[in-house]
Amino acid sequence: MEFSYTKHQTPRGAKADNEAGDKVFLIKGVSQLRLTYQIKLLAYMVQTQQKKLIIKLPKDAKIHASLKAFVRDLNGIIKIERTQ
Repeated sequence: MEFSYTKHQTPRGAKADNEAGDKVFLIKGVSQLRLTYQIKLLAYMVQTQQKKLIIKLPKDAKIHASLKAFVRDLNGIIKIERTQ
């Protein structure tokens, strides 16, 4: 996975909604989710700390193709769960 820096070579930060053991949770109450900078930063964090990122979405939320491809490319680092 390649990560790029900002214009001044300083990475910005992102905070997860919750952390428990080896899992980091990001909860989004959206109707559609794209691959965002927040998701990329959290993916980098969990990869370096050998954890997993769990993204919780409403059951009817649509997932953009860019996010699907990112999840597939990272082989199990990110999991998308649907809430009721």
